[in-house]
Amino acid sequence: MLKFLRAEVDKNARRLKVGTDKLEKDDVLAGMTAVLTVRLPEPQFEGQTKEILGTPAVRAIAANVIARGLTERFASTKRDDKAQTALVLDKVVAEMKSRISARAHKETQRRKNALESSALPAKLVDCRSNDVASSELFIVEGDSALGTAKLARDSEFQALLPIRGKILNVQKASVSDMLSNAECASIIQVIGAGSGRSFDLEQARYGKVIIMSDADVDGAHIRTLLLTLFFRYMRPMIDEGRVFAAVPPLHRVVVMNPGSKPNETIYTYSEKELQGVLAALKKAGKRYQDPIQRYKGLGEMDADQLADTTMSRAHRTLRRVRVSDAEASSRMFELLMGNEVAPRKDFIIAGQGLDRDRIDM
Repeated sequence: MLKFLRAEVDKNARRLKVGTDKLEKDDVLAGMTAVLTVRLPEPQFEGQTKEILGTPAVRAIAANVIARGLTERFASTKRDDKAQTALVLDKVVAEMKSRISARAHKETQRRKNALESSALPAKLVDCRSNDVASSELFIVEGDSALGTAKLARDSEFQALLPIRGKILNVQKASVSDMLSNAECASIIQVIGAGSGRSFDLEQARYGKVIIMSDADVDGAHIRTLLLTLFFRYMRPMIDEGRVFAAVPPLHRVVVMNPGSKPNETIYTYSEKELQGVLAALKKAGKRYQDPIQRYKGLGEMDADQLADTTMSRAHRTLRRVRVSDAEASSRMFELLMGNEVAPRKDFIIAGQGLDRDRIDM
């Protein structure tokens, strides 16, 4: 039975999201009750308790009968049979993933105290404070943004974790693939509360996790990948409102004042806001530096600019990530990040009209 179900899982690996993981006997036997009657003269048993039949010929016959019956049922085109066999595969794969997740959790669990940060990734730039409620972890995109953020942060309570570009899409990956991914494992280790069903919010090392990615399409994709990781494996962080997205400005307008009066700097966060500011300046007869600076990456900002606009608690804007409808959110993550391409393509075509003016040339 184990050999047969392994083959069936391999056939449906993409739908079941199993990656390279393999079923074990305990995954198949969990929750299963079966009665098999075999009559034969002079049976041989293994061990004193006589729990396992050891007659080789009979074992082979029983295995063939079971395999033939399972093959017929799994190959059936009847709707009920297909539904039942799909449930069986989902059940054994769920057992396998739970086993792997529990084992991996022991390996990836990290101490929450900042004094024990020797177990944490070397690339983490930690804060000095041990107060979880006031501490913040900024997940930043790349070493360029990290360098600027180091100078812009308040080292008392703001920690930094750089990631290399786009992390694994965990909506498509198995648990073991997710945990073997260096970026995903680093994030789980730094937060320190585990993952999946064993996630313990009380063990989280930071009161806020803030995703700080570039203001471009790649930055939006990275933010979506990170939110997928939190939604699937660290969901209580979102439920408790402890995950945020930073809102860096898109434009910097320098207003040129006459005489010795210092120039004024205005930051805008959308194309519409920029056009409104420029129109107001023209109406007031004020001059501004041209061309307007357009930030496409956080690394393009000076440290004081990043601090004033994105990291300083006094001036920044954060978007709190919320889940109001768990079932609808789960369906949306599967639509946007799952294996099925056709529904995603239809969604994009139906909901997004092409506006040539919004395309950066």
